[in-house]
Amino acid sequence: MIEKYMELLILAPQAPEWNINWKAIEDSKISRFINKMKQIHQNLMWHGEDDVWTHTQMVCEELVKSDAYRKLEQRKQQEVFFAALFHDIGKIPCTKWEDENWISPNHTSVGARMTREFLWLEYGFCGRKDLLEFRETICNLIRYHSVPMHILEQEKPEYRLVKISANGTLVPDFSIELLSILVEADMKGRIYKEKEESLELLNITRELAIEYQCLKTPYSFPNVFSEYAYLSGRDIWLGQELYNDTWGEVIMLSGLPGTGKDTWIQQYGENYKVVSLDDIRKQMKISPTDNQGIIIQEAREQAKEYLRKKIPFIWNATDLTPMIRGKQERLFEDYKASVRIVYLETEWEEQMRRNESRKETVPQAVIEKMLGTLILPERFEAHQVEWKCV
Repeated sequence: MIEKYMELLILAPQAPEWNINWKAIEDSKISRFINKMKQIHQNLMWHGEDDVWTHTQMVCEELVKSDAYRKLEQRKQQEVFFAALFHDIGKIPCTKWEDENWISPNHTSVGARMTREFLWLEYGFCGRKDLLEFRETICNLIRYHSVPMHILEQEKPEYRLVKISANGTLVPDFSIELLSILVEADMKGRIYKEKEESLELLNITRELAIEYQCLKTPYSFPNVFSEYAYLSGRDIWLGQELYNDTWGEVIMLSGLPGTGKDTWIQQYGENYKVVSLDDIRKQMKISPTDNQGIIIQEAREQAKEYLRKKIPFIWNATDLTPMIRGKQERLFEDYKASVRIVYLETEWEEQMRRNESRKETVPQAVIEKMLGTLILPERFEAHQVEWKCV
């Protein structure tokens, strides 16, 4: 029996022909997006080809003609090919008619989430380190594929590049170099007048990344404390070594229900106190589907008590988005704690089994909805960030 993820991988073109089997792709599960992309229009100033699917095909064809693409190892070829195939699916929900033009605000971030959910559920890209990293390389490429074309609009373009490239510590295949291969195909795979200017902007992005030592690998900082200080936006110069003035560690867990957070705590957190939102719900007899404001308030009060006493602890909650994680992280940082985010993931079938064995089962439909909002913690979110498959 063929593994689910192989059903996707066999759709990628291979040497020496490099032919893209569009019929096989249109007959695959990807058809759910293709049929919609054919109906989505784009601004004709930047996309004379009009619809998103025509553009996507043009991008993929340009990509496989690229010498830079063909020189990549096979795994990276597959990652950037599927990033090209999915790079604009976010335009399906995001496109709207405004001021006499089609616009698609936030389509890169939305598209990355849509791709993550699709690869996770339909092709089984979850719960194994190699599959997680493959999936998240694709999602990072999609999430950031518009950055090079707007890099000079940034107040500190070098900061933006260093910050993005830092994710290469979590997904080793991801780099500004790989991103630039995708973006070049994206620029060439469309009809518009300013193509040469856009390609020149891409060259500027590459040169900046070379200058700031983050083209192929993340920038190398003196230590994790200095790295987090720079990536979180503190006004320090790149490479400056700072004194670590934190007193101890707070671990923030992140992951869907049924991932195994409680088991992880039993195995690795015996020296830590625990602030558990699930435990507080049980004590206060509040359902997970009820308003959670009072639960979070009580959890933060418990956390403050440990922080005031400088007692290391584990914050045990789902914490699926940067906004939610950031609110807690800022509290911990205000008390001079070092923060380590540990993201946990398991195979979907195992996750459902674990969820069913819990006393407080979360409906599968609810977990799937949560998956649709999930954004894995990025390197710049805390002093340390780890992704674990359990």
